[in-house]
Amino acid sequence: MKVLVVGSGGREHAICWKISQSDKVDKIYCAPGNAGISQVAECVDIKAMEFDKLVQFAKDNAIDLTVVGMDDPLVGGIVDVFEKEGLRVFGPRKNAAILEGSKAFSKDLMKKYNIPTAAYETFTSAEDAKEYLKTAEFPIVLKADGLALGKGVLICGTLEEALAGVDELMLDKKFGTAGDTIVIEEFMTGREVSVLSFVDGNTIKIMSSAQDHKRALDGDQGLNTGGMGNFSPSPFYTEEVDDFCKKYIYQATVDAMKAEGRPFKGVIFFGLMLTPKGPRVLEYNARFGDPEAQVVLPRMKNDIIDVFEACIDGTLDKVDLQFEDNACVCVVLASDGYPLEYKKGYEIFGQERFNDKDGYYLFHAGTKFNEEGKVVTNGGRVLGVTALGKDLVEARANAYKATEWVTFANKYMRHDIGRSIDEALK
Repeated sequence: MKVLVVGSGGREHAICWKISQSDKVDKIYCAPGNAGISQVAECVDIKAMEFDKLVQFAKDNAIDLTVVGMDDPLVGGIVDVFEKEGLRVFGPRKNAAILEGSKAFSKDLMKKYNIPTAAYETFTSAEDAKEYLKTAEFPIVLKADGLALGKGVLICGTLEEALAGVDELMLDKKFGTAGDTIVIEEFMTGREVSVLSFVDGNTIKIMSSAQDHKRALDGDQGLNTGGMGNFSPSPFYTEEVDDFCKKYIYQATVDAMKAEGRPFKGVIFFGLMLTPKGPRVLEYNARFGDPEAQVVLPRMKNDIIDVFEACIDGTLDKVDLQFEDNACVCVVLASDGYPLEYKKGYEIFGQERFNDKDGYYLFHAGTKFNEEGKVVTNGGRVLGVTALGKDLVEARANAYKATEWVTFANKYMRHDIGRSIDEALK
């Protein structure tokens, strides 16, 4: 069969790589892709939001299945457009992707269906938000309602910071229209854990847990980013936590979406906070996480095509989803200056050192070919250096060893990805 993947980041590289393991697939295309993705798929010069061009390409090339990796096209309704044309596509429809597209919607859904989350209020007026903040307890969290590349969350320790945050989101429009509406919610303490799941509208199957590192600098300091690295599984995601989430969060979310007339098919990403009072939902995403996909998919035993098709066909209950009894760590190599200003266009050296090394992966995020055909940096997050190990400590050591194999002029990375692993296992 022929498969088209929509997207251009490390997540899409991991998806393409996993699809390439399937005996059912003869040809993979990726639109628009990147330099690394071109090693496992034919890249197509069509942007993720050019729905009409993507549909025409799928028809012209007899694509059997399209897999949408990115949030923007999902929230924009790409699945609806493909389905209208009779094309087979993996991902939630527009009315279900709102689970990620609007934080106000997701918070209201959780409140209505008693899904554990932080207390919150929603505002469309900056003046009203500021008046509310004058009566609030601190620290407090401000969230842009819409998509903001994973960066539209402000943790404010004082009233002054919070008032400035409202201006930043709602008046200065730092994240554009995403800040037209904001959610103000209580600050929760505990460990953050990411849990990905496959959903077919009725049944939900949980993938292995992961744990992200959002801050740009060591020690969880600096600005929020799209993710500087992560690991799977999380030692903090215990059987007790799993039992609680299965009872009160996972299936409850799927049932709530169905009850609202928004049946969800695709991947639901649960961002959880393990608080002293139990797990709470921080956020939902309507697709694979990035870089969560890079540490979860290498551990997955199943043929991913079988799982994609089961989600589309409503037969996920028949799938025995399995993961290796091992661990995986991803360290993101970024452009120095990310997530603010940084330079691009530096040649990347050492990629060949990953060839034929079992258990080591180099997933490309922000890369491209220059005019001379050299692979160069083309984004803030450039590469995801990923490695397996028998346990988290070994996987972490392997990943950091592999970061030395590849270089570029303004290479930057955190040096403490997974350090909490060591603390937890002492």
